[in-house]
Amino acid sequence: MEKPTNKPQVLVNSVGYSRRDFLRFGAFTTIGLLAGCGTTSATPVSTATPTKPKIGLVMKSLSNEFFQQMQAGAEEYARQNATRFDFTATGINDERDFATQIASFERLITEKYDVIVLAPADSIALVAPVAKAVKAGIVVINIDVALDEATKKAAGIDLAFFGPDNRAGAKMSGEVLAKALGAGGKVAVLEGNPEADNAVQRRLGFDDAIADGSLNLVVAESGHWETSEGQSITAAWLKKYPDLQGIMCANDSMAFGAVQALEAANMLDKIKVVGFDNIPAVQPLIKDGKMLATVEQYGAQMAAIGMDYGYRTLKGEKFSGWIRTELKLITKDNL
Repeated sequence: MEKPTNKPQVLVNSVGYSRRDFLRFGAFTTIGLLAGCGTTSATPVSTATPTKPKIGLVMKSLSNEFFQQMQAGAEEYARQNATRFDFTATGINDERDFATQIASFERLITEKYDVIVLAPADSIALVAPVAKAVKAGIVVINIDVALDEATKKAAGIDLAFFGPDNRAGAKMSGEVLAKALGAGGKVAVLEGNPEADNAVQRRLGFDDAIADGSLNLVVAESGHWETSEGQSITAAWLKKYPDLQGIMCANDSMAFGAVQALEAANMLDKIKVVGFDNIPAVQPLIKDGKMLATVEQYGAQMAAIGMDYGYRTLKGEKFSGWIRTELKLITKDNL
């Protein structure tokens, strides 16, 4: 399977390092992925901070190539910084294995990790263990999928979120489909897990593209981020909605499954597909015209960002609000 060939834009941070410098040298500096909205302030270094803290990364499903890339990026960054901290990464078996993710997170609390970087599978269910960690003095860094604001407030915690604008990204992907189909085009939406905030935001972004492009939404259903569900749901849609013209997928795993169903039905020339994540599996599909577009959100770099900000929090910096990370529309023209 191909490695990603697109290169992220080089953004320079406040001390003169580019993102490539950051990944090459592992420098703990202000990262140039930020687009604003977050705040930071420096306070004295705590003498209680261990000389070599333990940082843990808790991800979603490792059957999803996006999180495989995230883990690889985090492990590479940890190798480059092995003298600064110890590191471990863990994931779950499938996108709805919420209990295992909670158990993995709580194990790191028990093992007294100093920093836990979390990409939650459930934006509400993970708040309770996060509150437990915060009250135990552990730094928690929320990346990729935002924890629910109301639930955080009720639990008495206030965490910054380090991640992309999922609504804006989904709209970018959906707009490519809208342009290809034209007004009145009949489309379907494969949604992610309803328990995850990024699924909610991506659906809103697709709805924005549908409204702006005057498309006709025929059906929407959750494929729970899984390839197999994307394939089976699409196969059922082809029988029920024979005049369907496009499918917007909230991640590339489901988009890959949708393309498989279209290939099996010999309908790739009739129905166009867009996705989100730019995983390696869909890049050949985009090159061959089997998919129109996806959105790159740089998962490997996102994990490194979380580790960096966790380390800096241990050193006394404070962060709040939404620290936005980069998105990029990917089509055949720029892949």
